[in-house]
Amino acid sequence: MMNFRVTETPMVDVLLKRFEKPDEIRTFERGKYEVVTIGQVTVGRATYQPGWKWSLHVGPLTGASWCEVEHVGLVLSGHSKGLMRDGREFDLRAGDFFYVAPGHDSWVVGNEPYVSLHFHGVEQYAKK
Repeated sequence: MMNFRVTETPMVDVLLKRFEKPDEIRTFERGKYEVVTIGQVTVGRATYQPGWKWSLHVGPLTGASWCEVEHVGLVLSGHSKGLMRDGREFDLRAGDFFYVAPGHDSWVVGNEPYVSLHFHGVEQYAKK
């Protein structure tokens, strides 16, 4: 007769996290980037104040002239404008889902903070 040992592994049915307690916060002048990992998914929340511009406030931290991160996300509030390296411009406003290829700059338009969620490119964004 064989003896089997049964061990129980706790199962996780629900994980809850909030951006109020992110796993990581990357700060820079006029903005912050909060990162939350839940399961195998990492999401970033970008919050930029009026006057923020990537090439002025994040680029110097990375040593790059253009943001070389590929982004997929959703704008929650505010308005930003972007410029691709080839000269094309675009606007991002609340409710817009977006894809932005590497090789761009962006900045906040108006007096309202810009807030967006990022689902792709989170690991590389605003890394020193």
